[in-house]
Amino acid sequence: MQQRKIGELTVSALGLGCMGMSEFYGATDDAQSLATLEAAWEAGVTLYDTADAYGFGHNEQLLGRFLRGKHGRAHVATKCGLVRAPGQYARRIDNSAAYIRQACEASLARLGVEHIDLYYLHRLDLAQTPLEESMGALAELARAGKIGAVGLCEVSAATLRRAAALHPVAAVQSEYSLWTRDPEQGVLDACRAVGAAFCAYSPLGRGFLTGAFAGTHDGADFRSFNPRFAADNLRSNQRIVDCVRELAAGKGCTPAQLALAWLLAQGDHIVPIPGTKRIAYLRDNLGALDVQLDAADCARIAAALPPGIASGARYSEAGMAGLDA
Repeated sequence: MQQRKIGELTVSALGLGCMGMSEFYGATDDAQSLATLEAAWEAGVTLYDTADAYGFGHNEQLLGRFLRGKHGRAHVATKCGLVRAPGQYARRIDNSAAYIRQACEASLARLGVEHIDLYYLHRLDLAQTPLEESMGALAELARAGKIGAVGLCEVSAATLRRAAALHPVAAVQSEYSLWTRDPEQGVLDACRAVGAAFCAYSPLGRGFLTGAFAGTHDGADFRSFNPRFAADNLRSNQRIVDCVRELAAGKGCTPAQLALAWLLAQGDHIVPIPGTKRIAYLRDNLGALDVQLDAADCARIAAALPPGIASGARYSEAGMAGLDA
């Protein structure tokens, strides 16, 4: 398994996003999810990404079951800062020091560990809580040995630089893919400047870029109310799928593998974390590590799928809170 660095951690070049094992993408099955986690482990995946908000704690508990006996070898990234009521998508942001301390203790208990390798603020609300307070709380947790590396999600380049001046930031996690190129507008450069890795979530466009998504009317599926998957936008965005499929055929790989290989080729500080709850999709994703893209390939792919090509916003109005903080 190829390796990359996140702060002092050495992790697999592809991580595994675990969110969908608990909610957001339709029905879930713990037995299936645990089998997928074990298959990832056997394949050499060492970075597992979760959050306290995923399934209202269920995702951390599920990951905790998987982690038994693997402490020190499997690296866990989790998050705090988004507060939701059970059964609701609506959320508020809490970055207060008291909440961060409380959330960390709760995550440690659910995961069944004494130390979290990478701890993110899931979203920031700088109008409500000064960055100094939040980063100070994270620094205290690090000094206490509760967490290792500190991460931030969906922050602007300016905020990242401010935060890194207060305490080292090991990683930024934001959406980045062939149909979401926003991090190229300064955040990737800021990561390089402060020495932070960039963990790309939804690197397959929430499954859309694989060409396997045929639409959903399942109210439990986040995509049913995501603007990019609304009927008119979905029809418009089909041209993206067709382009990815054609480019992949030219490289002799699957669309998922092309999309992930392109991200891996953008820099050795980038760690995509594709999410899946199925072993077949996991294996398809890991095949991206065998796809070689040279500079000409990357330029051709980027030109065919330029920034702004996707129709529709990344999130609903409620989900946009805290983006590019």
